Amino acid sequence: MSQYFSVGDRVIVRALYPLSHTRTPFYIRGKVGVIERVLGKYPNPEALAYGQDGFPLRFLYCVGFQQSHVWVDYTGSPEDTLTVDIYEHWLEPV
Repeated sequence: MSQYFSVGDRVIVRALYPLSHTRTPFYIRGKVGVIERVLGKYPNPEALAYGQDGFPLRFLYCVGFQQSHVWVDYTGSPEDTLTVDIYEHWLEPV
């Protein structure tokens, strides 16, 4: 499995709301961000939570978001950002 996203790519977090365990925060789903770092390949924690082996390995990315795009009533600087580590299967290209 080759890396799908690269540093600088714009991505959107999939707006899924499964009832099962996930590592993707609710508040970031459906938001657009930019890949800041590729952190490597790791077992899928959503599968590990249910006793599975977590394979195939999945890429994990550090994704940056503008705070004003995440929080509706954000009053801080437009320069403020939030970074979240997100697995590749939660991301789509913009």
